[in-house]
Amino acid sequence: MPYEPISILDIFKIGIGPSSSHTLGPWRAAQRFTRSLREEGLLFEVSSLEILLYGSLAKTGKGHGTDIAIQLGLSGEDPVRFPTDQIDVRIREIAERKKIILEGEQEIDFDPAKDIKFLLRESLPFHPNALSFLVNLKNGGAMAETYYSVGGGFVIKDGEQNAATSVVQLPFPINTASDLLHWCMKTGMGISEVVMENEGSWRNETETRAAVQDIWRVMRECIFKGAHTEGILPGGLNVKRRACQLNKRLLGTRTYSDFDSWIMAIRTGGNQFQYTLDWVSCFALAVNEENASFGRVVTAPTNGAAGVIPAVLLYYITFCDGHSPEKILQFLLTASEIGSIFKKGATLSAAMGGCQAEIGVSSAMAAAALSECMGATQRQALMAAEIAMEHHLGLTCDPIGGLVQVPCIERNTMGAIKAITASQLALQGSPDYAKVSLDAVVKTMWDTAIDMNQKYKETSEGGLAVHIPLGLSEC
Repeated sequence: MPYEPISILDIFKIGIGPSSSHTLGPWRAAQRFTRSLREEGLLFEVSSLEILLYGSLAKTGKGHGTDIAIQLGLSGEDPVRFPTDQIDVRIREIAERKKIILEGEQEIDFDPAKDIKFLLRESLPFHPNALSFLVNLKNGGAMAETYYSVGGGFVIKDGEQNAATSVVQLPFPINTASDLLHWCMKTGMGISEVVMENEGSWRNETETRAAVQDIWRVMRECIFKGAHTEGILPGGLNVKRRACQLNKRLLGTRTYSDFDSWIMAIRTGGNQFQYTLDWVSCFALAVNEENASFGRVVTAPTNGAAGVIPAVLLYYITFCDGHSPEKILQFLLTASEIGSIFKKGATLSAAMGGCQAEIGVSSAMAAAALSECMGATQRQALMAAEIAMEHHLGLTCDPIGGLVQVPCIERNTMGAIKAITASQLALQGSPDYAKVSLDAVVKTMWDTAIDMNQKYKETSEGGLAVHIPLGLSEC
């Protein structure tokens, strides 16, 4: 297995929905391409530009906003900071003027309807999520680059070895769960402590802590906004937002003024099983309704599965007294390492592995993180991750209308509940009696992905996507 150092900031990326592989990845690819033009001294020599979308990007790109993301990336906008309420304005302006300003500096003729081509019957062998940028230059020359959006917002340029943002030497190199356990046993450190030591290869501890708190800030804001926004999700399925009504119904007459007082109001309702279950669902729904609305979310490890980890973390904060910066840091560090192991040993891409690669991985990440924060041993935390993924194996990706709405949004609630259940099973069990290891389930997931019919891999050509008429989905 090739050595691929992956940071927590690679697994958790701040961006814009609805898809990490179909929105954030192409956005980043477009940014990389214009940066490449500049580095080659060709940015101001461009006369025309054409983008080709292949495979899954072509088949479900419209519903995922791939074309929108590419235009914003070419324009030099950053998904971390670009105002989400300006997306429609900017895209409409490009379409009406039929011009785009590369990196905000070089204006060229560009008609999105003609110059972004969805090649529905073509796919490139390396990965289903492929896109090519073809440029004609003023001197008659040409330039072309191809990128692959390999899941979770990771992007590989054709010819690169992997999508790691940098090549560093980690004090505790980890490719597998066995590697992770080895370092934990050798050092006596918990999973999150090993991860924090590795993060020091990229930045100092103060910077890592600040970055992780920023990740949690975006997650928190996303949950709060989603739980207080009504309406119909965009895209034409007429799916009604549910988190806001659920929030109102659960709180009744209790009042609050901000996120912290909201959490206090939730706590006063007690911790009965049904009440807690409803809130976990509300948290997950809130995130993924925001994601489906081109809102700002954190890839965790993908956008389609962005609600699982925030929902389980907020469950821990609200109902398990986990509201401290140290516990939040511990949770997210642990979760990130589990996500890294799945990326290295299998995939985070639904276009490669179905939804087991998204909801399944996020549930495993959350299960391990919750377990460590609840006092589990390192082996129990890994056991929790294994249990969570074991019961997502074979989960297909069949989004109706190519939109990250049905069944994606509800699947986040199920992934969160499974994570909590897996954690409880691991905390009450002994790894000595476990029959399946995390590494075995990672390998099984990858084998399942290889065997899975292509129509169940984010193509909208199978499953619910073909059996539910558009416009007649859940509400």
